[in-house]
Amino acid sequence: MIFIAVKFTVRSAERDNWLPAVEPFTLATRQEPGNLFFEWSYSVENPDQFVLLEAFASPEAGEAHVKSEHFAAAMEGMAGLVARTPEIINVDVPGDGWSLMAELTPRGE
Repeated sequence: MIFIAVKFTVRSAERDNWLPAVEPFTLATRQEPGNLFFEWSYSVENPDQFVLLEAFASPEAGEAHVKSEHFAAAMEGMAGLVARTPEIINVDVPGDGWSLMAELTPRGE
């Protein structure tokens, strides 16, 4: 599985526009055959920073993603919203999705 984490720091004035602006990209990516997940969150320490966690089933699926029309369109649109170049971690990891955390289980209700 190709696992990718990206930190996007957006211009403060664009903070409220970020998620609506990336929604078409998000929806299109989630429909890609090799996409395992594509999830947005934001930093609790920096309100201008959004974090994307995404995974693809294979290097080929990841390559198809970055060659897609919706990826190109998203990069073009994001360029006007980001305050600086995003930071990224891109690694090949074993497995095909999330695993359960062994160290923590819910207590009874």
